[in-house]
Amino acid sequence: MMKAMFDRFLFGGDWNPEQWDESTWERDIVMLEHAHINEATINVFSWTQLQPESGRYDFATLDRIIALLQAHHFGIVLATSTAAVPAWMSREFPEVMRAGADGVRRVFGGRHNFCPNSSVFRKFSHALAGELSRRYAGMPGLLVWHIGNEYGGGGGMCYCDRCAEAFREWLRDKYGSVAALNEAWCANFWSHTVTDWRDVVPPSEYADGIGTEKAVISGLLMDYRRFQNDSQLACFINEREAIREFDATTPVTTNLMGAFKDLDYFQWGREMDVVSWDNYPGMDTEPSYTAMCHDLMRGVGGGKPFMLMEQTPNQQNWFPYCKVKRPGEVRALSWQAVAHGADTVQFFQLKQSLGGCERFHGAVIGHDGSEETRVFRQSAALGEELKDLGRDVMGAQTRSAVAVIFDWESYWSLESCVGPTTGFSYPQEVHRFYRALHKLNIPVDIIASTTPLEEMRRYAVVVAPALIMIKPGVARTLEAFVDEGGHLVTGYMSGLHDEHDLVIPGGYPGPLRELCGVWVEEIDGLAPEESIPVVFNGDGTTTQGTIVASIMHLEGAEAVADYGGEDFYAGTPAVSANAYGDGRAYYVGTPLDERGMDMLIKSVIRHAGVESIETPDGVELCRRYGDDGRVFTFTINLTGAVRGDMQAYEVRVTSDSA
Repeated sequence: MMKAMFDRFLFGGDWNPEQWDESTWERDIVMLEHAHINEATINVFSWTQLQPESGRYDFATLDRIIALLQAHHFGIVLATSTAAVPAWMSREFPEVMRAGADGVRRVFGGRHNFCPNSSVFRKFSHALAGELSRRYAGMPGLLVWHIGNEYGGGGGMCYCDRCAEAFREWLRDKYGSVAALNEAWCANFWSHTVTDWRDVVPPSEYADGIGTEKAVISGLLMDYRRFQNDSQLACFINEREAIREFDATTPVTTNLMGAFKDLDYFQWGREMDVVSWDNYPGMDTEPSYTAMCHDLMRGVGGGKPFMLMEQTPNQQNWFPYCKVKRPGEVRALSWQAVAHGADTVQFFQLKQSLGGCERFHGAVIGHDGSEETRVFRQSAALGEELKDLGRDVMGAQTRSAVAVIFDWESYWSLESCVGPTTGFSYPQEVHRFYRALHKLNIPVDIIASTTPLEEMRRYAVVVAPALIMIKPGVARTLEAFVDEGGHLVTGYMSGLHDEHDLVIPGGYPGPLRELCGVWVEEIDGLAPEESIPVVFNGDGTTTQGTIVASIMHLEGAEAVADYGGEDFYAGTPAVSANAYGDGRAYYVGTPLDERGMDMLIKSVIRHAGVESIETPDGVELCRRYGDDGRVFTFTINLTGAVRGDMQAYEVRVTSDSA
């Protein structure tokens, strides 16, 4: 079995004792021990407490918090406190604050509020991280360094003058000349040609931006997103390097947020010792979408087990209507995370705050301060289970014959398109394909589009939903994968743009045209209430397509399904399959409804020889494999109703030898 990162299965989460009178701390810890909690994440938002003014540090309160945790043998995830700028810093150095797309610079308040290119922020955050590491490196109980918090969450991109200057420097390094920049951006459009680097302006709402999600020159927006991602990542690395000056071995992480749009997490994963993430499904979030996010986070970490850094033991507080978790629901969600690769189960939060906007967010210890609540009792029961079973599972791996491509730059490109529709959510289009695999209990790895061929060869099937941007080398890799016997599933909106967000000439789907054996002549945008019939050949089953319909011609492929209805392209191919070398490439011309996608994926995996396992609707089966030959099987009813012989939110975990 892969060596476990920790000496115990971490069960705990965020604890903010600085919000409470110190006389309450000891009792809190004793209560948490009764719930079998063995870890606390501390110091997440304590910058002002640690540094009340620019030239002075005060670690007295943190020292006492740590001493108490050590006395009770808690594991400690120690954060750097740099996710919210202190009041004194925003007052003395207003340039540290982020500016919105409207050009207005923020004042003190909120969080994730710093300009990522502020030299002041980087100086102070580096210094604080270094002081923390110098003081606490090697101390008993320290398990992980936690840098910042949910980078980009709620803050958005910065459009200040410093970012504009840094962006011009970034572009100069990338393109070398304004002539190359103009060519990459197709800047002759609307006379957007620049003749001097000073002419470049970020895509703000008062310049080239169309709102915050689109721009007149899409290459400008694409590069600004890349630049802002790099800038935020540089802040993380800046603090990590400060920690490494005094601590060369303790793992370093920051908490990611699943399919969060603004940051390319595959780049971030390469800079983290362990990936951690915060799982907050909404009331209407499908369990398969949560499963997809777990697999995405495992993929961002290179397939290694990850940390479930945050979830709520009860309700989330930011929805218009905040429902409580049903009996057994948190247990099922926790085991789902473990089934998909989590080696920790952690909560935000361990004790409910009295004030602030998160005071009604769930916690193990509620406002009543007792152990008699349903939430406390259920947390304790979960802790008992994880104590017994979690340690055995730690380090076990997932084995997948299917990979799904998630590409952040296609995410940005698809959702920034001005036409043919505003109806796309890139994560939901990836989920449309993933869900059909999940229903068949097929384990999935989520990979980057630039995954090398030698790694892609391990899969029988690769699914590339809405891969609108084809970066250099990607098409050749996919061709080689299929030529050697692999099965590729792609389709609508794929292959349209190059890495500069320019249309690839020669007909859609661009460099995938020969591989897929189709030419997409037009893309029809459907209104939200519209759908188009899709009739599968063979049994004549009729399903529906939505959002767009690719009007396409076969160039060697065969039709799997045709459009029905009465539109002028009725009877033309809607889904195709193309024999290419020893493999097959499938092109899905329209976003199929659930029934249609299920039919297609079942056919694909049957041709590819991939094993599937039937379970009642809503029941998920996953396996993790240990190097010692043990196989851990997780069977989870993720619905609030009886499914087959499983009760609502029931979980079964078994262990066998392979």
